[in-house]
Amino acid sequence: MARVVVLGAGISGHTAALHLRRLLDKQHEVVVVSPNSQWNWIPSNIWVGVGRMKPSQVTFPLKPVYDKHGVDFRQAKAVALHPEGDERTSKGYVDVVYTDPARAGETQSIEYDYVVNATGPKLNFAATPGLGPDGHTVSVCTYGHADEAAKQLAGVIAKLKAGQRQTLVIGVGHGTCTCEGAAFEYTFNVEHELREAGVRDLAEIIYLTNEYELGDFGVGGLNFKQNGFVTTSKLWTESLFKERGVKSILRAHVQKVEEGRLFYETLDGSADTLDFDFAMLLPPFRGQDLQAFAKDGSDITATVFAPSGFLKVDADYTAKPVDEWKAGDWPSTYVSPSYPNVFGVGIAFAPPHPISTPRKAPNGTVISPAPPRTGMPSGLMGRAVAMNIADMITGKSNTPQHHASMAEMGAACVASAGAGFTKGSAASMTMYPVVPDYDRFPGYGRSLTETTGEIGLAGHWMKHLLHVMFIYKAKGKLGWSMIPE
Repeated sequence: MARVVVLGAGISGHTAALHLRRLLDKQHEVVVVSPNSQWNWIPSNIWVGVGRMKPSQVTFPLKPVYDKHGVDFRQAKAVALHPEGDERTSKGYVDVVYTDPARAGETQSIEYDYVVNATGPKLNFAATPGLGPDGHTVSVCTYGHADEAAKQLAGVIAKLKAGQRQTLVIGVGHGTCTCEGAAFEYTFNVEHELREAGVRDLAEIIYLTNEYELGDFGVGGLNFKQNGFVTTSKLWTESLFKERGVKSILRAHVQKVEEGRLFYETLDGSADTLDFDFAMLLPPFRGQDLQAFAKDGSDITATVFAPSGFLKVDADYTAKPVDEWKAGDWPSTYVSPSYPNVFGVGIAFAPPHPISTPRKAPNGTVISPAPPRTGMPSGLMGRAVAMNIADMITGKSNTPQHHASMAEMGAACVASAGAGFTKGSAASMTMYPVVPDYDRFPGYGRSLTETTGEIGLAGHWMKHLLHVMFIYKAKGKLGWSMIPE
């Protein structure tokens, strides 16, 4: 009998857990450790953040789903890995602290034969003084944050209706942020809601980003064929900003935020301030600060994890200039190079380098997007790792045989630009591969025919369909495994 422990129940961890349970006989245990009792379809937090959905529409309790499928759920937070065991046991184990109200604060060590680190990101609001819900800006990173953002946005709309001009700043709150796509979505959902409320003319909306150009999205931008010509996501995105009257501040790093004012520097070394009435700025991410210890109790955290706190996996972490980056630098099996029964998936794995070209201001401040590792890629990673672990447990293979490299997979993204079944719109984008491969696709790094982008009402319908479909899948309902990641 083998025990697989999955740390985290987001898209990647939850996907891995359900597939592990599907692939393994009941004699084997699948244990999920997550500090949250609810599963959250994070892409729809955007709609919670403008009041179009309630938190209950983007969440559901995890325990009933896991009970139905025979998964052992522990509502707890992982704090330390012991991949070599200790003087008591040769098995690896993980230390957890329970967040379950019935066992709050209780600690436990859970042994494993295989462990999957899918803990996701730590929302590092502290990297920018004054950033976040405990500071002077709102967030849509969690459903709770998004619900509060909607309440504050409603207050802004009320002031606009009373004739008070308002400045809204939306974007990223640090030079190393990722998830520019989410900031883009929230910007245009807010703009749409202001138009629907009839107060758009009194509002100034400013998109503040670390992107070098609009349409970068942390993936270096997209090139695709349209009407026989090669166009770019930069031109496509710029036209949308112009059409909707949204201003932009590019290549920016927020230094600090005070009540109603933010301070920022730009890539050229200049510094400025920006006054606002409402600001939603995403934080940078880091790993969950798990520690790791050897059998003798010595600290091996720096060996197992990158300085960012993310788990090192089968990537090439050699420092290289941009022109030497290769698609093969990226991991494909997500196994730890130090421990063959330890895996890291989703945002929890350490990428070898950014996808967008890294840049620094004259004083050394990094101002460029970190690589996104969310959504469809996270699900594909979770499934591949589950299949590899199941094969090794059942004796089908001794090493991982299923691969999910971001340099070999395509991804589809539907970015909402305003909700509404008759007036909504969304940008539908595909890219292949996610990480550019200039050896296979000289000049552009991606296939021009399999990389696409368009915006319209049909995109909104598709976004809503994905919301319904993936919540159905995550609930493990009949036929769930037939729905693609």
